Amino acid sequence: MATLPKSILWTRTDTAGAEHAVLDDRGGLRARGVALAVDPIPYTCRYQLTTGPDWVTTRVEVEAEGAGWQRGVRLEAGDGRWRATASEQGDLDAALRAAGHPPAGLPGADDPGRLVDAVDVDLGGSVLFNILPVRRLGLVSATPETARRVTVAWVLVPSLTVVAAEQVYTALGPGRIRFASDTFTADLDVDADGWVVRYPGLAERVAPR
Repeated sequence: MATLPKSILWTRTDTAGAEHAVLDDRGGLRARGVALAVDPIPYTCRYQLTTGPDWVTTRVEVEAEGAGWQRGVRLEAGDGRWRATASEQGDLDAALRAAGHPPAGLPGADDPGRLVDAVDVDLGGSVLFNILPVRRLGLVSATPETARRVTVAWVLVPSLTVVAAEQVYTALGPGRIRFASDTFTADLDVDADGWVVRYPGLAERVAPR
Protein backbone atom coordinates (compact mmCIF):
# COMPACT_ATOMS: atom_id res chain seq x y z
CA MET A 1 0.00 0.00 0.00
CA ALA A 2 1.49 3.34 -1.09
CA THR A 3 2.33 5.93 1.53
CA LEU A 4 0.55 9.29 1.38
CA PRO A 5 2.28 12.63 2.07
CA LYS A 6 -0.23 14.53 4.23
CA SER A 7 -1.99 13.87 7.52
CA ILE A 8 -4.92 15.63 9.20
CA LEU A 9 -6.42 14.91 12.62
CA TRP A 10 -9.75 16.19 13.92
CA THR A 11 -11.24 15.71 17.38
CA ARG A 12 -14.99 15.38 17.75
CA THR A 13 -16.75 18.10 19.73
CA ASP A 14 -20.23 16.56 19.76
CA THR A 15 -19.17 13.28 21.38
CA ALA A 16 -16.02 11.38 22.34
CA GLY A 17 -14.18 10.54 19.14
CA ALA A 18 -11.73 11.61 16.46
CA GLU A 19 -10.91 11.31 12.77
CA HIS A 20 -7.46 10.84 11.24
CA ALA A 21 -6.77 10.88 7.50
CA VAL A 22 -3.66 10.47 5.39
CA LEU A 23 -3.97 11.86 1.91
CA ASP A 24 -2.52 13.15 -1.34
CA ASP A 25 -4.39 16.12 -2.86
CA ARG A 26 -2.12 16.74 -5.82
CA GLY A 27 -4.18 16.28 -8.98
CA GLY A 28 -7.37 15.17 -7.24
CA LEU A 29 -7.60 13.30 -3.96
CA ARG A 30 -6.55 9.96 -2.59
CA ALA A 31 -7.29 9.49 1.09
CA ARG A 32 -7.41 6.81 3.76
CA GLY A 33 -8.98 7.55 7.11
CA VAL A 34 -10.20 6.21 10.41
CA ALA A 35 -13.05 7.73 12.43
CA LEU A 36 -13.96 6.65 15.96
CA ALA A 37 -16.94 7.68 18.07
CA VAL A 38 -19.11 6.43 20.92
CA ASP A 39 -22.46 7.70 19.59
CA PRO A 40 -24.90 6.09 18.93
CA ILE A 41 -22.74 3.12 19.98
CA PRO A 42 -18.93 2.74 20.05
CA TYR A 43 -17.63 2.13 16.53
CA THR A 44 -14.58 2.35 14.31
CA CYS A 45 -15.08 3.47 10.71
CA ARG A 46 -12.35 3.08 8.08
CA TYR A 47 -12.53 4.57 4.60
CA GLN A 48 -10.63 4.87 1.35
CA LEU A 49 -11.53 7.61 -1.12
CA THR A 50 -10.42 8.31 -4.68
CA THR A 51 -11.36 11.15 -7.03
CA GLY A 52 -10.35 12.14 -10.53
CA PRO A 53 -8.19 15.21 -11.26
CA ASP A 54 -11.44 17.23 -11.37
CA TRP A 55 -12.26 16.17 -7.77
CA VAL A 56 -15.22 14.11 -8.94
CA THR A 57 -15.49 11.02 -6.74
CA THR A 58 -14.77 7.75 -8.50
CA ARG A 59 -14.54 5.22 -5.66
CA VAL A 60 -15.24 5.02 -1.92
CA GLU A 61 -14.84 2.03 0.37
CA VAL A 62 -16.10 2.15 3.96
CA GLU A 63 -15.96 -0.39 6.78
CA ALA A 64 -17.62 0.08 10.18
CA GLU A 65 -17.12 -2.22 13.15
CA GLY A 66 -18.25 -2.54 16.75
CA ALA A 67 -18.87 -5.20 19.37
CA GLY A 68 -20.51 -8.17 17.65
CA TRP A 69 -20.95 -6.60 14.19
CA GLN A 70 -19.12 -5.44 11.08
CA ARG A 71 -20.38 -3.80 7.89
CA GLY A 72 -18.86 -2.68 4.61
CA VAL A 73 -19.92 -0.76 1.52
CA ARG A 74 -18.15 0.06 -1.73
CA LEU A 75 -19.36 2.75 -4.14
CA GLU A 76 -17.90 2.99 -7.65
CA ALA A 77 -18.86 5.58 -10.25
CA GLY A 78 -18.84 4.77 -13.95
CA ASP A 79 -20.93 5.10 -17.10
CA GLY A 80 -23.11 7.76 -15.46
CA ARG A 81 -24.21 5.58 -12.56
CA TRP A 82 -23.09 4.23 -9.20
CA ARG A 83 -22.42 0.60 -8.39
CA ALA A 84 -22.93 -0.30 -4.73
CA THR A 85 -21.64 -3.45 -3.02
CA ALA A 86 -22.39 -4.14 0.64
CA SER A 87 -21.49 -6.75 3.24
CA GLU A 88 -22.60 -7.50 6.79
CA GLN A 89 -21.48 -9.77 9.63
CA GLY A 90 -22.93 -10.05 13.12
CA ASP A 91 -25.92 -8.07 14.39
CA LEU A 92 -25.71 -4.27 14.47
CA ASP A 93 -29.43 -4.02 15.28
CA ALA A 94 -28.95 -6.06 18.45
CA ALA A 95 -26.14 -3.74 19.57
CA LEU A 96 -28.30 -0.68 18.88
CA ARG A 97 -31.31 -2.10 20.72
CA ALA A 98 -29.15 -2.95 23.73
CA ALA A 99 -28.10 0.71 23.85
CA GLY A 100 -31.69 1.92 23.56
CA HIS A 101 -31.56 2.98 19.91
CA PRO A 102 -33.85 1.99 17.00
CA PRO A 103 -32.57 -0.58 14.48
CA ALA A 104 -30.47 0.51 11.51
CA GLY A 105 -31.25 0.08 7.85
CA LEU A 106 -29.38 -2.39 5.70
CA PRO A 107 -25.93 -1.44 4.41
CA GLY A 108 -25.62 -0.21 0.82
CA ALA A 109 -28.20 1.32 -1.50
CA ASP A 110 -31.48 -0.52 -2.08
CA ASP A 111 -31.75 1.24 -5.46
CA PRO A 112 -28.44 2.68 -6.78
CA GLY A 113 -30.46 4.37 -9.55
CA ARG A 114 -31.58 6.93 -6.98
CA LEU A 115 -27.96 8.10 -6.75
CA VAL A 116 -27.74 8.98 -10.44
CA ASP A 117 -27.52 12.74 -9.77
CA ALA A 118 -24.85 12.38 -7.07
CA VAL A 119 -21.36 13.62 -7.94
CA ASP A 120 -19.92 13.66 -4.42
CA VAL A 121 -20.04 11.22 -1.51
CA ASP A 122 -20.60 12.30 2.09
CA LEU A 123 -19.76 10.09 5.06
CA GLY A 124 -21.71 10.61 8.27
CA GLY A 125 -19.59 11.97 11.13
CA SER A 126 -16.60 12.63 8.83
CA VAL A 127 -15.11 16.09 8.31
CA LEU A 128 -12.84 15.11 5.44
CA PHE A 129 -15.65 14.56 2.93
CA ASN A 130 -16.70 18.23 3.02
CA ILE A 131 -13.60 19.00 0.94
CA LEU A 132 -15.08 17.29 -2.13
CA PRO A 133 -17.64 19.93 -3.26
CA VAL A 134 -15.56 22.78 -1.79
CA ARG A 135 -12.56 21.98 -3.98
CA ARG A 136 -14.51 20.69 -6.99
CA LEU A 137 -16.56 23.90 -7.18
CA GLY A 138 -13.74 26.32 -6.29
CA LEU A 139 -15.64 27.74 -3.32
CA VAL A 140 -12.55 28.80 -1.34
CA SER A 141 -11.90 31.64 -3.79
CA ALA A 142 -15.51 32.23 -4.87
CA THR A 143 -17.27 35.56 -4.52
CA PRO A 144 -19.08 35.82 -1.16
CA GLU A 145 -22.70 34.60 -1.27
CA THR A 146 -21.92 32.23 -4.16
CA ALA A 147 -24.12 29.21 -3.44
CA ARG A 148 -23.95 25.79 -5.04
CA ARG A 149 -26.50 23.00 -4.60
CA VAL A 150 -25.14 19.46 -4.84
CA THR A 151 -26.59 15.96 -4.65
CA VAL A 152 -24.47 13.52 -2.66
CA ALA A 153 -24.46 9.81 -1.98
CA TRP A 154 -24.73 10.05 1.80
CA VAL A 155 -23.32 7.07 3.71
CA LEU A 156 -24.96 6.87 7.13
CA VAL A 157 -22.81 5.68 10.03
CA PRO A 158 -22.77 3.13 11.58
CA SER A 159 -25.44 1.48 9.38
CA LEU A 160 -23.61 2.26 6.09
CA THR A 161 -26.98 2.74 4.44
CA VAL A 162 -26.52 4.92 1.33
CA VAL A 163 -29.15 7.51 0.39
CA ALA A 164 -29.28 10.49 -1.96
CA ALA A 165 -29.26 13.87 -0.19
CA GLU A 166 -29.26 17.49 -1.32
CA GLN A 167 -26.78 19.90 0.23
CA VAL A 168 -25.96 23.57 -0.31
CA TYR A 169 -22.48 25.07 0.06
CA THR A 170 -22.20 28.89 0.17
CA ALA A 171 -19.00 30.95 0.11
CA LEU A 172 -19.07 33.52 2.92
CA GLY A 173 -15.68 35.14 2.36
CA PRO A 174 -12.08 34.22 3.25
CA GLY A 175 -11.96 31.09 5.37
CA ARG A 176 -15.73 30.58 5.73
CA ILE A 177 -18.12 28.20 3.98
CA ARG A 178 -21.76 27.66 4.95
CA PHE A 179 -23.03 24.10 4.79
CA ALA A 180 -26.76 23.39 4.70
CA SER A 181 -28.76 20.18 4.42
CA ASP A 182 -32.51 20.12 4.96
CA THR A 183 -33.02 22.26 8.11
CA PHE A 184 -29.42 21.92 9.33
CA THR A 185 -26.90 24.76 8.80
CA ALA A 186 -23.28 25.18 9.94
CA ASP A 187 -20.68 27.84 9.09
CA LEU A 188 -17.40 26.01 8.55
CA ASP A 189 -13.96 27.54 9.14
CA VAL A 190 -11.62 26.33 6.39
CA ASP A 191 -7.97 26.87 5.53
CA ALA A 192 -6.59 28.23 2.26
CA ASP A 193 -6.92 24.81 0.62
CA GLY A 194 -10.49 24.25 1.76
CA TRP A 195 -9.80 21.73 4.54
CA VAL A 196 -12.12 22.14 7.51
CA VAL A 197 -10.49 23.70 10.57
CA ARG A 198 -13.66 23.97 12.65
CA TYR A 199 -17.08 22.42 12.07
CA PRO A 200 -19.34 23.83 14.81
CA GLY A 201 -21.08 21.10 16.73
CA LEU A 202 -19.05 18.31 15.13
CA ALA A 203 -15.25 18.62 15.11
CA GLU A 204 -12.12 20.77 15.25
CA ARG A 205 -8.77 20.18 13.58
CA VAL A 206 -5.89 19.58 15.97
CA ALA A 207 -3.11 18.76 13.47
CA PRO A 208 -1.57 20.15 11.44
CA ARG A 209 -1.82 23.64 12.89
